[in-house]
Amino acid sequence: MEAQKEALQRIISTLAHKNDEIQNFIETLNHTLKGVQANSSSVIAELDEEFDGLYSILDEMKESMTTSIKQEQAHKTQELQNQLSQCNHALENSEELLEFATRSLDIKDSEEFSKAARQIKDRVTMAPAFRLSLKPKVSDNMTHLMVDFSQETRMLQALKFLPVPRAPEIVLADCMVADNCVTVSWQMPEEDNKIDHYVLEYRKTNFDGLPRVKDERCWEIIDYIKGTEYILSGLRFDSKYMNFRVRACNKAVAGDYSDPVTLETKALTFNLDGSSSHLNLKVEDSYVEWDSTGGKSQENKIKGKENKGSGQISLLKNSTSGTPSPKRSSVSSRSPLIRGSRDRFTGESYTVLGDTTIENGQHYWEVKAQKDCKSYSVGVAYKSMGKFDQLGKTNTSWCVHINNWLQTTFAAKHNNKAKTLDATVPDRIGIYCDFDGGQLSFYNASSKQLLYTFKTKFTQPLLPGFMVWCGGLTLTTGLQVPTAVRTMQKSENGLSGSASSLTNVAQ
Repeated sequence: MEAQKEALQRIISTLAHKNDEIQNFIETLNHTLKGVQANSSSVIAELDEEFDGLYSILDEMKESMTTSIKQEQAHKTQELQNQLSQCNHALENSEELLEFATRSLDIKDSEEFSKAARQIKDRVTMAPAFRLSLKPKVSDNMTHLMVDFSQETRMLQALKFLPVPRAPEIVLADCMVADNCVTVSWQMPEEDNKIDHYVLEYRKTNFDGLPRVKDERCWEIIDYIKGTEYILSGLRFDSKYMNFRVRACNKAVAGDYSDPVTLETKALTFNLDGSSSHLNLKVEDSYVEWDSTGGKSQENKIKGKENKGSGQISLLKNSTSGTPSPKRSSVSSRSPLIRGSRDRFTGESYTVLGDTTIENGQHYWEVKAQKDCKSYSVGVAYKSMGKFDQLGKTNTSWCVHINNWLQTTFAAKHNNKAKTLDATVPDRIGIYCDFDGGQLSFYNASSKQLLYTFKTKFTQPLLPGFMVWCGGLTLTTGLQVPTAVRTMQKSENGLSGSASSLTNVAQ
């Protein structure tokens, strides 16, 4: 009976998997069908546009050639008419002289005859008829009529569709993920000098298999890439993977997509846990701000409205101003054991923790403070940190603390011990946590200058911790450990002298 149930269960699982594959294929076919219809209409429109452009060029050429022929006709007509006019004038003059010479033959007086003969001789010498060129200045052949369209005719008769480019191949060995940038490299399976540009598409996903037609995120498009490599920079890695595919395009058509590839883009992503933060803090997903109107006077009201099962807090009105206080975040699906499972910070512990635990691995995040922030701390803490405890003043928390009240101080704190840091407070602080290696380091996020390193042994899961008074902090997560930080961590041998005074084994 049990064996049959197991066999039936395997059959059910196989059928369910096959049904999922068929459903995905049906969606692919529907998507392709829509693409065929859309692309055919687009190609016809582009073909009409190309032929309209060709007709327009031919019309322009015809008009230009017609103008040239008319100009040549006008020039030759003018030349021939001028020459004809000169010939008529010369002929009239010559006929008149011929008549005069004929009459002179009848003169009997020798003296008169000699005088007339001399006049005839002089006039013949100067006669226009003897200075004329009896050859037309221009021919009746039209130079611009000598047009041979045979080559163009053969070219038009040979006109055909451009071939569809073949699908490129993404070279996985040349693809790289580092510093929240992704380098994607590809090549054509064979040389194609008709390629005009490439189109790269990508999307984030938490599914590690081949891309599916239906996914939680749509494809993002980067068009008109001239080379065979592209670097996507400034990404936030808030998913475990990214899918990539590329297609080649010539002047007329785009080819098929390459086989998609999936690259791992895992990084620590978390928000602030507003359900347990101090009442004087306004907390959003990645921003916390001091709010002097929060106050202890609301604590009892809020406690009465808390849902102990989910840790959700209703929107409350301020008892003094009548304006609503910020809505507290609901339970995080990523870490249900954190929200609502600890007391809210109170007293002078103006603290908020992250909503995701760190239990292994190497992680990095950054924090930026408002310019006018009076006092703040950033670091990590155990979940067991008491509701009255302050970051760095217990053996369950580690931080750097910046105090801008009256004068600026910058110190590393742990177990109520402080080490003054001889460094300028940066605009953004980078926090690097190597849980397994027992190391917590703070960096200038812009220059990657090391500010301080704690070396210890973490015995419990960690939570990112933040304290702020009179100001606000902005959190940036989804960041990989920067290459510069990894390099610096590898080159370190033990602790630096500045960290030795606060080194301990955490209990």
